[in-house]
Amino acid sequence: MHDIRIIRDNPAAFDAALGRRGLSALSPQVLALDEARRATILAAETAKAEQNAASKEVGAAKARGDDAEFERLRALVAEKKGELARLEEEAKARDAELRDLLLTIPNLPLAEVPEGADETDNVELRRWGTPRDFDFAPREHYDLPAARPGMDFETAAKLSGSRFVLLRGAMARLHRALAQFMLDLHTTEHGLTETMTPVLVRDEAMYGTNQLPKFAEDSYQTTNGWWLIPTSEVTLTNTVAGDILDEGALPIRMTAHTLCFRSEAGSAGKDTAGMLRQHQFEKVEMVSITTPETSLEEHERMTRCAETVLERLGLPYRTVVLCTGDMGFGAQKTHDIEVWLPGQNCYREISSVSVCGDFQARRMNARYRPAGGKPEFVHTLNGSGLAVGRCLIAVLENGQQADGSVHLPQALHPWMGGKTRITAQGVLE
Repeated sequence: MHDIRIIRDNPAAFDAALGRRGLSALSPQVLALDEARRATILAAETAKAEQNAASKEVGAAKARGDDAEFERLRALVAEKKGELARLEEEAKARDAELRDLLLTIPNLPLAEVPEGADETDNVELRRWGTPRDFDFAPREHYDLPAARPGMDFETAAKLSGSRFVLLRGAMARLHRALAQFMLDLHTTEHGLTETMTPVLVRDEAMYGTNQLPKFAEDSYQTTNGWWLIPTSEVTLTNTVAGDILDEGALPIRMTAHTLCFRSEAGSAGKDTAGMLRQHQFEKVEMVSITTPETSLEEHERMTRCAETVLERLGLPYRTVVLCTGDMGFGAQKTHDIEVWLPGQNCYREISSVSVCGDFQARRMNARYRPAGGKPEFVHTLNGSGLAVGRCLIAVLENGQQADGSVHLPQALHPWMGGKTRITAQGVLE
């Protein structure tokens, strides 16, 4: 959420930053609500002062026997009391209206973020690895003989409908191994604290990480009001909601492997084949809580953590910085890491790593106390480290052989019980 004082002080700069996202100027609407709210608060304070003054005079009028003045003042006190109640209610409503508006306005991009309208304007930063030359036509993951026995979309559809998958045997083992490999790498080498979080959260948690109110249709809500998390960014980031942390406790670096749920409301007809875009999936998430001075450095560090997973698995990738028109709602700057999928003959996103500044911290009221100073808002960052299902796809497609089998990355062998390949019949050996 945005600091109203910054909008008041420099509305032109605020609108210019929104313009980089392709949005029209919003400061006039924001400031009109803010002015109305402040005027109502001032009127309430004035009414309160007049009520207090009249209350003091009531006793004096009664003491000197001035019945007429006593009745007038008593009526004035009652009038001001009613006026004060009305103004306080009006101020509360205008405050809520301003907050509701601010909650729908996206974060402002950093000056270094490239200008652009959509993903075609993203800027490539680097590439790692060389896509393999196949002497046969590579297949997509769901069409691989090694995967078909253990990747059951038909039974999942019978149970739950479209965009679900049931994994069996080698596919289930590989999926589990990937998540364990990622967690072990992040906790033992990258200094992240493994965390197990709920997957059901209250409204406040979804507001805190900007899934609400704007993206309610993209998430699932239970009949008793809980939300199924779209990512453990929600739970990990909200662990510091309402807190005032000691500066010495920062940075806080966390990782979690959880189920994630997304309705994919805006993706009808997109990536419907296979496991690429599912309603239920698993992800190893990374979240960092930092001081403002270190958040950009932490952004680079988190990006390297995600890239390292792919490098250890031998999966070619490229890293891009998203342009202003392709960036997520809560981000100031985002790196997307895209893994090479030979079955599609293209790079596809497998991780987004974003720095959010104090945008989420203001929504959560998450602060820290600098040494000898007043509390300030923390900065928050989040990123996939990685999406497990998409990593499974990449391992299968990059490791596929002409006979329909799949060779597994050497880094995974310890997590696969020493097994090194999946046969064309779907058997680990």
